[in-house]
Formats: sequence, C-alpha cells, structure tokens
Amino acid sequence: MFTGIVEEAGRVSDVTVTEEGRRLRIEGEDAAQDLERGQSVSVSGVCLTVEEHGPGWFEVFLASETVAKTYLGEVEAGDPVNLERAMAADGRFDGHVVQGHVDTTAEVTDIRQVGEDWEYEFAIPEGFGKYVVDKGSVAVDGISLTVAERGEESFSVAIIPETREVTNLSEKEVGDPVHLEVDVIAKYAESLLEDAGFEMGGEEVADEKIAETLEQ
Repeated sequence: MFTGIVEEAGRVSDVTVTEEGRRLRIEGEDAAQDLERGQSVSVSGVCLTVEEHGPGWFEVFLASETVAKTYLGEVEAGDPVNLERAMAADGRFDGHVVQGHVDTTAEVTDIRQVGEDWEYEFAIPEGFGKYVVDKGSVAVDGISLTVAERGEESFSVAIIPETREVTNLSEKEVGDPVHLEVDVIAKYAESLLEDAGFEMGGEEVADEKIAETLEQ
C-alpha cells in the first residue's frame, strides 16, 4: 500500500524488451535506498516488484497486462517517473490510500500557472466520472491529489511548487498521458450499494442514487 506522497522523480535508465514483457531499470537517489528483492515500489502510480537493485537503481518487470493497461509500455530511457516505496507500518499517513492498481489512463488537457501555484486539468475517461467528486481524493501518476473542480468531462487539481518540483508534473505537457487511480472507498461504496439491491445505471443515475442514500 502507498500514500501517494511521492519521494522523488526518478529516471528510466534502460529498457529491455522480451517476448514476455518489458524490463525497466530505474534510477533514484532516495527511493532506491534500502530496497530488497521482492519489495513493492510505486512507479508513476503502478505497483511493481523489485527484481534486481544496486546503489541508486533498481529493476522491475512489466508483464503484458501492465504494458497493455498503462503507458509504461511506451516509456524510454531518460523519461521521468514518480517513485514511492511501500508505506512502512509505523509510517505517517500523509496522503490517502493508494493501492498502486491503476484504473485507467487519462490525458492532460490544460496546464496554467496561477501566481506561484499551478493548475492541471485532466480528461475524465468514459465510465470513471462517477468516482471523481469535488474535494475528493484521486491519484494521478501516483500523486495523492484533491479534486479542486469537477467539470462534465474533466477535473482540475491545484499543484503547489513543491509538488511540481518533486514529481514528474514539471515535465508533463498538454496531451501527455497520466495514470489515474480513483479513491478505493468510492469503489467499495458502489459495490455495497449494488449488493444492497441498487441498480446504479449510468453515471448521472449513480450520482443521484448515492446522494439519495446519503440523505436518508
């Protein structure tokens, strides 16, 4: 489990392609420390297993399913990736529950600077709007963020300079892909409502029924 508090933006230093998938060697000054074979690391929001490691680097393998469902199948040497080691049992919980199980990829639709801060806007992929709510939590490329505003087809987040500097957001451009993991609590709530006999229907119907349930 992760918290979405990215430790650093590392770099892909080597990519090896095999019939089974892709192997990435990733460099990182902080996240590559104290690793052991078999440990989990969030790589831009994707939970991956450390296979090999050394001073300042580690290697992970991307199975065919991971290649198909994430954009890690397209990264090349030199590309930045957000890194976070799995949360320690006695660690401080500063973000929100992030599993590292990417739900879908989204697209950066706008980037604008507001004073010293930044606003990033992302398209909402079809079928996922019901999980994105104003002031709710969402993980974008493994970064725990709060939805500042939700539109019909997109949502925006406010990014402080520290977050932009520490993560790969500083190198994202309009049109670039990002990994999106919605709040797992929303998915549990949906599952519980369906088990209770609610037919959720489309996104608008689902939103209305959840609101009616909360009012009761």
